[in-house]
Amino acid sequence: MGSEDVVAGKVKQAKGKFNDVAGAVKGDTGQQIKGKIEKGVGKVEEAFGKNSSDASRKE
Repeated sequence: MGSEDVVAGKVKQAKGKFNDVAGAVKGDTGQQIKGKIEKGVGKVEEAFGKNSSDASRKE
């Protein structure tokens, strides 16, 4: 389960970065904010996946 969360988190971060940059190019503040939020969610999901993997290895 943990490695899936890590991958999903990285994908969300990439999508978020794309939206952030695309919003900056177009001057669309809403898209930039959406991108930044998506990047943040991706980072949290990735960290959760890493911690889940670490916890399952210790058991």
